[in-house]
Amino acid sequence: MKKFINSVDNVEKEMLEGLFKAHPDKIKPIDCDGIIVRREKKTGKVAIITGGGSGHEPSFGGYVGKGMLDAAVAGAIYTSPSADHIYEAIKHVATDKGVLMIPMNYTGDIMNFEMAAEMAQMDDITTDMVVTNDDVAVDNSLYTVGRRGVAGTVLVHKIAGAMAETGASLEEVKAAAQKAIDNVRTMGVAINPSTIPSAGKPGFVLAENEMEVGIGIYGEPGVYRDTLKPANDIADVLLNKILADIDYSGSEVALIVNGSGGTPLMELYLINNHVHDVLASKGIEIYKTFVGNYMTSIEQEGFSLTLMKLDDQLKSLLDAPADTIAFKA
Repeated sequence: MKKFINSVDNVEKEMLEGLFKAHPDKIKPIDCDGIIVRREKKTGKVAIITGGGSGHEPSFGGYVGKGMLDAAVAGAIYTSPSADHIYEAIKHVATDKGVLMIPMNYTGDIMNFEMAAEMAQMDDITTDMVVTNDDVAVDNSLYTVGRRGVAGTVLVHKIAGAMAETGASLEEVKAAAQKAIDNVRTMGVAINPSTIPSAGKPGFVLAENEMEVGIGIYGEPGVYRDTLKPANDIADVLLNKILADIDYSGSEVALIVNGSGGTPLMELYLINNHVHDVLASKGIEIYKTFVGNYMTSIEQEGFSLTLMKLDDQLKSLLDAPADTIAFKA
């Protein structure tokens, strides 16, 4: 294992300290490990909170700021944050309008967010929750009951955060977030896996001519292994699965071509070129495109495609102002 680290025991701590030192104008820590909050606390509006394992940077702390998240809670690499830490984050950002929690559909995440909500309820803090589950590759996995939450989660954060900024009620913010969840789908592929520092070895092994199709974001293998194909053919495999899940015909969509951490931007733009052509040929209009590393798996070489079907409300919320480390509008 070759990584630019000091000690496997301090990777997450030193990463977060570096994040705070780089962006003191947007985020700050609180007196509890792994919690990232907005520099200026929101008042009189619904607060949005999420969390998950480290290793997905810029998710999730990169989306804390105006127009998106009020707090993100980082666990150890690929490990859910604790219920106690989530509860501390809820207490810090809670407003009289309530708190909407947006975990991804992984068993540990759901359990800990639910426990944190129960603790907050004893403090008379109103919370509600939606769960992202945009991955079309699997219906169930070792980590979930139902589909996994993956890169489409970023768009859900954007929609929920924008709706909260309007002063909408908790019920209205939850409804907008759920609409985004209902209309977003993702699928990914990898040609080289990631290595968790504490493990010291890759999560799976691929031959030089192999690819792993249907990956999640926790370094786990996909749903099947295949011979490596040209980029356009790989993109078609992912797109076909996504397009079979929702009827996008005649629709406008938001597109994310998301890198897994180790894929050059050159290759992501090459893939984006083909995806645009394919969707145009099918009468699907791309309203907005995002290309880059939005939700990664440490240094994994791979990418995912995300489509979100848009209506006028979702387009307006997608366009609404946001000012975070990793997402600006």
